[in-house]
Amino acid sequence: MNILPVIAESAPELQSLFRDLHAHPEIGFLETRTSGIVAKKLRSYGVDEVHEGIARTGVVAVIRGKGQGNRCIGLRADMDALPIREATGLDHASKHEGVMHACGHDGHTTMLLGAAKHLAATRAFDGTAVLIFQPAEEGLGGARGMIADGLFERFPCDEIYGMHNYPTGQVGRFGICKGPALAGAAFFDISIHGKGSHAAMPHESCDALMIAATLAAQLNTILSRNIDAQETCVLSVTQLHAGTAYNIVPGTASLAGTIRYFKQEVYDLAARRMAEICEGFAVAHGAEIELDLRNVFDVLVNDADLSDAYMEAATDIVGAENVNGAEAPVTGSEDFADMLKVVPGAYCSLGHSGTLPLHNPGFVLGEEILPIGASIMARLVERRLPL
Repeated sequence: MNILPVIAESAPELQSLFRDLHAHPEIGFLETRTSGIVAKKLRSYGVDEVHEGIARTGVVAVIRGKGQGNRCIGLRADMDALPIREATGLDHASKHEGVMHACGHDGHTTMLLGAAKHLAATRAFDGTAVLIFQPAEEGLGGARGMIADGLFERFPCDEIYGMHNYPTGQVGRFGICKGPALAGAAFFDISIHGKGSHAAMPHESCDALMIAATLAAQLNTILSRNIDAQETCVLSVTQLHAGTAYNIVPGTASLAGTIRYFKQEVYDLAARRMAEICEGFAVAHGAEIELDLRNVFDVLVNDADLSDAYMEAATDIVGAENVNGAEAPVTGSEDFADMLKVVPGAYCSLGHSGTLPLHNPGFVLGEEILPIGASIMARLVERRLPL
């Protein structure tokens, strides 16, 4: 690995920073401690500008290179944690009950700070680097919030790049998928209002639990009977809530879940069928059924040419043998997609030690990734803005 010198020297600092962030995770739009640390670190590195409070807890730093070029490269990291109770047993495990960095955003933040330190110290580029520390990536609309707050009007970028760690067990393995790379996503909530009764006299009820259970099964037929088998679509019912006692047929119930897709017309078909099935169930059972279906992530589309540029920067750091430009699309979602709809760019994956999946209570990010990711992002700016 060709770790950039400033970042190599800062490896102990990055490790300490990462462990501190991991021990103090914060949910989306509540990252006040995290954003405060980010802003303080950026100022200590001597960046030109630090802007706080964008979309509540977002931070943006501006670093100008030695050259006087007017092009600008954006780098983005997310900062929020997940509502998961940590079960790693680490010495620096979460101190906040029920909240955990189980997706590596603490690592993303640390890596971008490492890149900031290098870029501010060397300034070996012609133009401007804009470093974006985003809140609330985990389904809460942090990217859309920053854009609505004028992110790209205040800090215009010609290109923008993001990165995500992956526990593949292949340290430093850089991967990218050109074109549609991560799925769009919608969340749904379904409320069912029937009629409760004594469990010994269910004929007097309009059984909301039974409706919910049957509806959950029926929704899965959308994939098998409506969506072309050659298309990619995922519909998962992930919650079913009903009932309070052994001897009461519940009068209300609720379902929740998600749809993932790569084509708008596929999502539109799934959404239409969901609405029709809910309406049909309401008529068939004499119940009231309300569907709340909302888009939360767009499809993430990587620019082909800028994906190549990303790979070139990664090759400088990890070597050509560790760079794969033909990764398959993934049905996970990422709100960096919203930024890529405004500014062209690319989003990559970077492998690290460990194989427990993301969003698992036992997930551990391999700390060896920190200087690698920081070096790739810093090198990307230098390559895209050569002196």
